[in-house]
Amino acid sequence: MLSRSTFLRGSGALAGVGALTAACGVSDASGTDPDADSEDACPRVTRMAAITGPGVTTRFRMEATDLGAPAVTPDGRILFVFGDTFEEAKVGSGFWRSPVGLFADPEVPLDDGITWTTAVGGETAEQLVPYEHDEDPVSTILPGDVLTVDGIMYLWMMVNHGFGNVAGTEIWTSADSGETWERTAEMFPGDHAGGLMQQCTWCAHPTDGYVYVLTTGFQRDKGVLLSRVRAESILDPAAYETWSGADSWGGEPVTVVGGEIGEMCLRMVEDQWVLTYFDSGNYRVDIRAADSPIALADAAAGTLLHGGEWGQEADDVVAQLYGPYIVPGSTLEVMHLVCSQWHTGPDWPYHVEQFRIEDPLGRGCGE
Repeated sequence: MLSRSTFLRGSGALAGVGALTAACGVSDASGTDPDADSEDACPRVTRMAAITGPGVTTRFRMEATDLGAPAVTPDGRILFVFGDTFEEAKVGSGFWRSPVGLFADPEVPLDDGITWTTAVGGETAEQLVPYEHDEDPVSTILPGDVLTVDGIMYLWMMVNHGFGNVAGTEIWTSADSGETWERTAEMFPGDHAGGLMQQCTWCAHPTDGYVYVLTTGFQRDKGVLLSRVRAESILDPAAYETWSGADSWGGEPVTVVGGEIGEMCLRMVEDQWVLTYFDSGNYRVDIRAADSPIALADAAAGTLLHGGEWGQEADDVVAQLYGPYIVPGSTLEVMHLVCSQWHTGPDWPYHVEQFRIEDPLGRGCGE
């Protein structure tokens, strides 16, 4: 079991600025190269505003929150699903619920900033499904990722029996564009596949009828498995097949991404399968892109955001970062991410920020 105060203090986060500068090839404690021309930087990151926090989501009674997994709803809005949420600007500061959801206006250009219209629940961001946060046995139920297929929204959830101790996973569903939810299916016990089917991201293939699922442990100390399931069988645990190398499914699982991986986001962006993920071991947010989910295993990783220390941040250097989700409307030319920060100790900031990234795959580098 993990405590909240130690969850983000993995090997990368504890490495300090000295190790960070060596790993990232930077030459000063700010996380930037003083001789670099920012106009030629590749990818080029612009750190936009926080999309949660005081004055931003206060009207929804949610100043402290994290994650924000997004999906386009069947009726064309954008729903962001957040994790542990509190009324005031500090972890634990009243009216605890998880998960909650906010709807964004799809007509507002992403470059103008994500703009909230309303919450799941109306004026107050209510917990999507009622349950008690009581530690005996359920402390909290946290979202992995949200998916829309054939008019139904599916939400992968991790049931925590004590923070970080995932007892099992569930899928919650909504048939009314995210306005109401129900706990539809129990999925995998926490120790299934060696604990590698807890944290999740997923994306539906546009033509072959499968949903492709990337999973790892919640604890940010494991690699990533790839599975697939027929779209009509998402709620059936027995229908999931794990990739076992080459074009083989259902045999001994093969790791797709190695290392110590945390939150992930798999999306089709134009014609590419794009994966963004928190590489906890190297304390950074990385990106991979390929023509197919299987090909992600051999795709080169690029870095979008570097981890840093508080008081020494920059546009692309973020203290205690995690949860990088691709915002709908992103392109291979300009990608928008939402990424969380949690300053463990004082427990604030604990919020989500928006990032604009030009040339996220670095295709223009060296030109």
